[in-house]
Amino acid sequence: MHIHNLSQKNSLLNTFISEIRDVTVQKDRMRFRRNIERIGEILGYEMSKVLDYNLVDIKTPLGTSQINLIQNDIVLCSILRAGIPLHNGLLNYFDTAENAFISAYRHHEGDSDNFEIIVEYLACPNLENKTLILADPMLATGRSMVSTFEALKPYGKPKAIHLVSTIGAQEGVDYVCDYFSKDTHLWIATVDKKLNEKGYIIPGLGDAGDLSFGEKLQH
Repeated sequence: MHIHNLSQKNSLLNTFISEIRDVTVQKDRMRFRRNIERIGEILGYEMSKVLDYNLVDIKTPLGTSQINLIQNDIVLCSILRAGIPLHNGLLNYFDTAENAFISAYRHHEGDSDNFEIIVEYLACPNLENKTLILADPMLATGRSMVSTFEALKPYGKPKAIHLVSTIGAQEGVDYVCDYFSKDTHLWIATVDKKLNEKGYIIPGLGDAGDLSFGEKLQH
């Protein structure tokens, strides 16, 4: 797998990462969502550098200009609900992309730390020979990303796959590397070293869905 860890070079991205981690800044949900969105925009911009381009003639009022434009048929798929701000950031840059949405969540039996990934809702266009961007803000264990892709398989075989995350754990990065093909790209803002016993990223930032949209009742 081609891993693009943007934290390995200093940039403005550091500011947005620091703010989504900061417990004082996190209290402002609108700012948290906007920072995730901006991180998505940066990741999308970096991803655009490896896509396919063709030279196109553009007619201006005074003549013709030639420019290389993206030729990929992109499908952007995000995992609800935490993935919505990241999805919006990517969609700001890939504004003609088709869109897919899937709900995938952890189901714990009782008080156990063990969990399974439950997929309950999926809306997806045809993926055959498309460029699939699979976005999930938190790449913890990697199991949600894999379960989502398994659920997408009946919709066709993409010609290229790009995974996009805001923060990951090394264990999750290793897990998706073992599962996805070697020509898959992972675009991630930063990678933390470990997970805790419940499978959450340490130091991470907490629950991205709750920080974006408010706490949910557990059932």
